[in-house]
Amino acid sequence: MRSFYDFNRSSPKERQEQYKYYPEMALYHIALREELGEEEYNAFYRAEQEAQKRYINAMSHQTAAKWATA
Repeated sequence: MRSFYDFNRSSPKERQEQYKYYPEMALYHIALREELGEEEYNAFYRAEQEAQKRYINAMSHQTAAKWATA
């Protein structure tokens, strides 16, 4: 399953699919876009994309079968 940030926002078809699979996130981003300026929103969106990629990459390097505890 693709994350919210994996969709191409330039494609109307993909944007529609993104809103279908993530309706709450879509509403949040619509409201956020209305509150922030275009530059601010785009910077926020790019930062969220990067954070999502780092999280996925970190999880993919986990080799243990179960979570480590302190």
